[in-house]
Amino acid sequence: MAARPIATLTVSFGLVSIPVKLFSATEASRAISFNLLHNTCGSRLKQQYVCVKEDVIVPREDMVKGYEFEKDQYVMFTPEELKLLEEAGTHTADIAEFVPIESIDPVYFDKAYYLAPDKGGAKPYALLAKALRESKRCALGRWAARGKQYIVMIRPVANGNEDGLVMQQLLYAGEVRSIKELEIPDTEVKDVELKLAQQLIEQQASDKFDPSTYTDEVRARVEAAVQKKVEGQEITMVDAPEGGAEVIDLMEALRASLDKKKAPVPAKAETDSRKAPRRVQQAEAAPKKAAKR
Repeated sequence: MAARPIATLTVSFGLVSIPVKLFSATEASRAISFNLLHNTCGSRLKQQYVCVKEDVIVPREDMVKGYEFEKDQYVMFTPEELKLLEEAGTHTADIAEFVPIESIDPVYFDKAYYLAPDKGGAKPYALLAKALRESKRCALGRWAARGKQYIVMIRPVANGNEDGLVMQQLLYAGEVRSIKELEIPDTEVKDVELKLAQQLIEQQASDKFDPSTYTDEVRARVEAAVQKKVEGQEITMVDAPEGGAEVIDLMEALRASLDKKKAPVPAKAETDSRKAPRRVQQAEAAPKKAAKR
């Protein structure tokens, strides 16, 4: 099914305006979520708000928002007052500057959107995408939506043989903690240790990131468990994986890692004859137990 735009806006830089369509780049709806139920009857639970002073349930029409400026001291705002403080949506992403892509630390990355040209925007869209790619820069600007103002980065992304654009919301400086807050001791790294570590990196190096090689195993387990529950089956417990051994000798650990990577991969016939994992054995044993009942 073709993707549907969630909004339209105009990207502007200088005197150039590019009408674009906005698409969500991620799918939050694919996340597995659970509802809270009453354990005795299985009915859905309803959330209620209780006043801690009067110990009564407060309906939504009697609620206001408050900001705690001191311990248990609040200033209250009405919905109308908060509305006046919101940023008016402009439907425009105004580019303020162009910076090298590598100059932006990914720790600032927030929600991402795909941009596609809208009517009359194909030519300037292609021009901006190609210019950004060849200059190895990205565009920084501001975008107002949903009552808030965002910093956005517009960067090129490969789209087959053509260049596409991604608009990435960025966090503000005050929303990102500095790594200087951490206590990282100044530790000497020996040349021989560094050389072994670099050899290990080269053995496991890839030319590019392929997200399809990574799967969410926890999600798969949850989905399988949900299906078993739907079919009326019981979920069997599995042994927790053993924790990794404590690294005592760094050099020995590096050499062992390199030797492990150099070891030949067993033939398929040999791997098939190996003992099946405990989880698989339990899954195969479950129907047999059911048959004995």
